[in-house]
Amino acid sequence: MTDLRLSEDGARAMVLAAQGLDRRPRRKARKADVLETIRRMEVLQIDTINVVARSPYLVLWSRLGAYPLKWLEELLAEGALFEYWAHEACFLPIESYPLFRHRMLDPSGMGWKYRAAFMDKHRDEAARLLAHVRENGPVRSVDFEREGKGGGWWEWKPEKRMLEGLFTAGELMIARRERFQRVYDLRERVHPSWSDSDLPPADEVRRTLVLKSVRALGIAKAKWVADYFRMPKKDTPVLVRALAEEGALHPVEVEGWKEPAYVHPDHLPLAASAAAGGLKPSHTTLLSPFDPVVWDRQRGSELFGFDYRLECYTPGPKRVYGYFTLPILRRGRLIGRLDPKAHRKEGVFEVKALYLEPGVRVTGALIDDVARALRECAAWHGTPEIVVRRSDPPALAARLQAAAARTTSTEG
Repeated sequence: MTDLRLSEDGARAMVLAAQGLDRRPRRKARKADVLETIRRMEVLQIDTINVVARSPYLVLWSRLGAYPLKWLEELLAEGALFEYWAHEACFLPIESYPLFRHRMLDPSGMGWKYRAAFMDKHRDEAARLLAHVRENGPVRSVDFEREGKGGGWWEWKPEKRMLEGLFTAGELMIARRERFQRVYDLRERVHPSWSDSDLPPADEVRRTLVLKSVRALGIAKAKWVADYFRMPKKDTPVLVRALAEEGALHPVEVEGWKEPAYVHPDHLPLAASAAAGGLKPSHTTLLSPFDPVVWDRQRGSELFGFDYRLECYTPGPKRVYGYFTLPILRRGRLIGRLDPKAHRKEGVFEVKALYLEPGVRVTGALIDDVARALRECAAWHGTPEIVVRRSDPPALAARLQAAAARTTSTEG
């Protein structure tokens, strides 16, 4: 049994505090903060859509405020980060490399991420490609000309498929990115200190990933844990409960939840504060669709009452909210979403539409909070002019645009 009982607001506050989203950054971001933020989340998911800043940059901005985008690429090139399939394609702290080496050594278990039949069929070509990298240095997919029209697998040309296969199998790593394009090099050159003799046992890896997931989430139902690192959905909840029985995780009660929640030992003081009503999130910001707080749509619905679907893969006429809507986080709650586009050449940050959740009351404080988040996001994009086209409720658009256009001496 547990002596900790949290309200639902307390549980939400714990998640946001663990993720670094409970309050505004206290100072201007430094390069080391980017690495520390990724370590705190454990993973930073990669996506290439750039109607606004690409997702990994936006996830960091939500927590750090304005910072130079180049810092992320520099940390990758310096070897502080590596790329691999974790939740999906992600940046990860280099010290987490041993936890994913098992996946590389058995890539057949990686599903669509590793096309075993294709790699077997092109074994000789892949070997020649690997030898080319060994002899000539790092390569990009664009270094190889396409012959004819591609087919399937994102219309990738054979060399791209082989590069990705060799990457998933751990033969190649991402040495750096150039204009966000992957640059592939040999694993032994990118991560020369690694030896497979240091490979931890698979059972230890599974335990570690579960513990890291719960710590990153702040508080979690057993069924939520598997998604964080894409672990088996059937076995992982069993392991969560076993770790709780051992005392490696701590069960807590949350009002209204029919099942126990779990907290990492590192977060017990945070849980105690939440149980006492001491956690009061004050941050208002915009979230990426691939932010850890919302990427699990079921968790987002159960925890925040926020039903969210990314519609960029939905045909235009069937979209309800827009191409790449960003959830709006305000003071511990997800209050709505907006469909933005940064017109960088024109210096305009366009909000095509903004929708508040049912029951969210429009107040002056809400407008000021959201307007400030918009101003800061627009300024970071280099698009200081903000245009709000429409909203639900309708009158909100004009009020929000007027507030966003104001400059206040209180902002730092």
